[in-house]
Amino acid sequence: MTTTKRSTQAQDANPMIEVRRSPVHGNGVFALRPIPAGERIIEYKGERISWDKATERAAKAGGPINHTFYFTLADGRVIDGGRRGNDARWINHACSPNCEAFEDEGKVYIHAMRNIDAGEELNYNYALIYDERHTPALKKLFACRCGTPGCTGTMLAPKRRSRKAAAA
Repeated sequence: MTTTKRSTQAQDANPMIEVRRSPVHGNGVFALRPIPAGERIIEYKGERISWDKATERAAKAGGPINHTFYFTLADGRVIDGGRRGNDARWINHACSPNCEAFEDEGKVYIHAMRNIDAGEELNYNYALIYDERHTPALKKLFACRCGTPGCTGTMLAPKRRSRKAAAA
């Protein structure tokens, strides 16, 4: 049985998305109508907290930081979509995404990168930054299940090569 939940926010403004079970992972967000490239779809909402508070919350929940609804802002704060969040928190990662997130004056908006068909799952590249060494165990913890042609197998952003390594 497929469970669907029409977005309250989307119903108020424009009924373009719904949350339902995803073949990629858990819940996902799906287009109810065609969405043209460049269209703003939804704002990523939630409680704004410090990174220290976000880390503390993840530890108290007993789960790794990668299984949260956190979205890091340019000012160093975090939007916790798990608290006072909306349907945007259910948008899954994809290595070759159809959406992208933009921060504008401290708010994060999800926009269509290309035309999206009705029924298509929305996704964006999380490009998670993790300072530790990207070991096979870490990559497994942040495994990607998107199945897109450009899938890298991980939700982690590639490590930037140091100038020394690049020159060698």
